[in-house]
Amino acid sequence: MSVYLHDIPLADAKARLETALRDADLWRVLAAETLPLDENALGRILVQAVWAIKSSPHYHASAMDGFAVRAETTSGAQPSSPVVLTLAEQAKYVDTGDPLPDWANAVIPIENIEPLDASGQIAADVRKPDSIRIRASVVPWSHVRPLGEDIVATQLVLPAGHMLRPYDLGAIAASGHTSVSVTRRPRIGILPTGTELVPIGAELRSGDILEYNSLVMAAQVKAMGAEPVRFPITIDDFDAICDRVTEAAKTCDLILLNAGSSAGSEDFSSRVVEKLGTLMVHGVAVRPGHPVILGMVRREAVEKSAEIPIIGVPGYPVSAALTVDIFAEPLIAKWLGRQPLEAPVLMAQMTRKTVSPAGDDDYIRVVVGQVGEKTLAAPISRGAGVITSLVRADGLVVLPRGVQGVEAGDPVSVRLVRPRDEISQTVFCIGSHDVILDLLAQFLSEQDRRLVSANVGSQGGLVALRRGEAHIAGSHLLDPESGDYNLRYIREYLPGVPVKVMGFVHREQGLIVRRGNPRGVKSLQDLAGAGITFINRQRGAGTRVLLDYHLNLLGIAAGQVNGYDDEEYTHLGVAAAVASGRADCGMGIPAAAQALELDFVPLYQERYDLIIPKVFAESALLSPLMGILHLPAFQNAVKALPGYDTGIMGTLIAEVNDA
Repeated sequence: MSVYLHDIPLADAKARLETALRDADLWRVLAAETLPLDENALGRILVQAVWAIKSSPHYHASAMDGFAVRAETTSGAQPSSPVVLTLAEQAKYVDTGDPLPDWANAVIPIENIEPLDASGQIAADVRKPDSIRIRASVVPWSHVRPLGEDIVATQLVLPAGHMLRPYDLGAIAASGHTSVSVTRRPRIGILPTGTELVPIGAELRSGDILEYNSLVMAAQVKAMGAEPVRFPITIDDFDAICDRVTEAAKTCDLILLNAGSSAGSEDFSSRVVEKLGTLMVHGVAVRPGHPVILGMVRREAVEKSAEIPIIGVPGYPVSAALTVDIFAEPLIAKWLGRQPLEAPVLMAQMTRKTVSPAGDDDYIRVVVGQVGEKTLAAPISRGAGVITSLVRADGLVVLPRGVQGVEAGDPVSVRLVRPRDEISQTVFCIGSHDVILDLLAQFLSEQDRRLVSANVGSQGGLVALRRGEAHIAGSHLLDPESGDYNLRYIREYLPGVPVKVMGFVHREQGLIVRRGNPRGVKSLQDLAGAGITFINRQRGAGTRVLLDYHLNLLGIAAGQVNGYDDEEYTHLGVAAAVASGRADCGMGIPAAAQALELDFVPLYQERYDLIIPKVFAESALLSPLMGILHLPAFQNAVKALPGYDTGIMGTLIAEVNDA
């Protein structure tokens, strides 16, 4: 067994890999190839500088349709005393791009001459006169593209290491080349392994895991400029995996082995690497992505190199993607002869306290937005299996080892994975969850706005508004004394902050149950001591407030509800808990039940509002949102879902704390 079974610092892991590659003479540009000069050269990296072998233009060329002349013959021409030049002897008609006669050094645009026939009258054909009359002189080389104006033979056109862009191809052609020498794209073998894996499109059964890591990794390395080679799924069989790695090593420059890499019984990656080569690292102190393996494996095609690197990639999707970014990208950059990709960096304030393991480099996914004068970074799901966290993320905050976290409001450096202009058009919506926020996000995207929502409950949304961390909060907090919604809580949580309360929807709340309602749940009374397992919403959620209100009316104590302390943060989370059998039922909305093909027991009607600080409600950023609330197409899309009434949508319910 290898001695490298414990996490080592990221910098040490990278150093070990680089040392091994240097020893194998692989820490360099791999090879060059010559390509015809066409669109297929786009994006390739020049392996050597391009020097001009021809000038462009390679002759003195007319820059206008007009008449080539000797500038000196136009001297003295004025509106009141024109000069007449005869064709053939003193002037010659030229089209744009035509070479100038050897005796000419200027061009008079056709619109600046008067064509004359043999009798001195205006000629019928402006391009074939006998002579031309001009009323202004010209200076030498006016309206002429002199030889070498763009490129002079022997000059440097593009340096080595340059990535070719569309207009670069034109410059290379203009300088006299018909082909281009570029670095060879490294071939990256991607090997998914696991008996539980099934290909995309397969019918899923319990225990099956859809294999899409290889798709993501292939797209990553292709975007980096390499050539991905995806191999079929290999079952968890040691010899079969060894055979697959040996096969890939024949033609690939790097292998990404997506297999079990922990120290457990199914740890095939380290065993395979030890059998076929040298295991250098087993475990890197980075989150997500701990069980990374780095090694070198022998190859049969020794005419290239006796060894190639292999990276054992963790199975969780986020860990896999970040492992490719961290370890494969710098290596591909070296092989291609370009600089490693550097993400643009933005300074922001963290919206909430985030704890980080002291011994790891921690990669935290965040969404970023501009709220007033603040640039904010809001952490999102940290699960290594949550691929959508990378879809939603605007950037990564990297907390180096030794740092145990950040406090809310602390400045952080964000490595952006999304363009800055998209971030400037981002609307932060923090508060209560509802599936129609996704519909709103879709309609806003058509108006050049991006809606980012965080589900922290209605009370959490009001707190976010108070802290200046959101533009909007969704809220449905019932006031038990008045029976109204939200207004009392706004005054409590947002003292002195002028806000507009915009009606969004009336919606049903009830119990989400499994298809056919096998436990026969009909009301909240059924939750009290009947062996029914319940899944609750988090403290501060409007749904939790509504539940507590009605349990109190019924005289049912929280302790009588089995599962009262088990929480989810969204209606879809509740529905997923019921669908998976984790709970028999949970409080939620019918649209969430429908999404997971569950049944719904309606119980109550409630009002769901959008709480918007007045300063944002009247801003250009939120102007499209106000229009969408009155848009029939949006309202119809909401009404197509079960349990919604859009009668109040876009209605101003109240202005609170307005001076």
